[in-house]
Amino acid sequence: MAGGKEIRTKIKSVQNTQKITKAMEMVAASKMRKAQERMRAARPYGEKMRNIIGHLAHANTEYRHPFLIRRDTVKRVGLIVVTSDKGLCGGLNTNVLRLALGRIRQWESEGEEIRVTCIGNKGLGFMQRLNAQVLSHVTGLGDAPRLEKLIGPVKVMLDAYSTDELDQVFLAYTRFINTMKQEPVIEQLLPLEGKDVGARTHAWDYLYEPEAKQVLDDLLVRYTEALIYQAVAENMASEQSARMVAMKSASDNAGTVISELQLIYNKTRQAAITKEISEIVGGAAAV
Repeated sequence: MAGGKEIRTKIKSVQNTQKITKAMEMVAASKMRKAQERMRAARPYGEKMRNIIGHLAHANTEYRHPFLIRRDTVKRVGLIVVTSDKGLCGGLNTNVLRLALGRIRQWESEGEEIRVTCIGNKGLGFMQRLNAQVLSHVTGLGDAPRLEKLIGPVKVMLDAYSTDELDQVFLAYTRFINTMKQEPVIEQLLPLEGKDVGARTHAWDYLYEPEAKQVLDDLLVRYTEALIYQAVAENMASEQSARMVAMKSASDNAGTVISELQLIYNKTRQAAITKEISEIVGGAAAV
């Protein structure tokens, strides 16, 4: 059994760790609320733009944007992977990367070529270790992601689809359900499906200025970028929630370890006292 001094040193070390995890839990809780507000604020914009694009796409039948055209055969697939830049957030990144890996293996078994855009340092490192073909990447988004930092890497993937270098584009991220639950998902980004542009319910007639092609080109690109930004915002809210839960669990576990070590220390101390008393009694009896 370890000596009393060693146990006291270990207790002190665990207590210091507990202070760190407790502080990180409080910081994550504060950032989580801000991330959730940012995520919810982006939703009405995306919904309104979806309605407008749906009306425009159904109204103008003479021009079909490449983002709306489904390819007959799929030979090349693009994947945008959204992860965090930092760790200590439980299984958040592991779950979405495991899901992405399973889908990549499926595509490879079907003879399809995969190209990847990574948003976040964890996903970039994973894809590099996987020897995946990384077209573009962005890291260091911070606590408040800005769309202008995402546009460059995302444009590489969108341009590849527009020039027929890719037949489909998918988006992998962690969807925020609530504070205790986050769900890794892979959704088809391009071509935009019916749920993305809405069902045709009325016969819309628009006057375009300058022309329908330019209006649809600009709006559909902006809408696709908004979908990706929303995914990044959802992933960031999920990251802070997962980190808060992970740090709370670490703090609770540290408390349990401290209690167990304290019990061991008391037993060790009591055993030493009992031994000393026995030696004194034994010596006195011998005299």
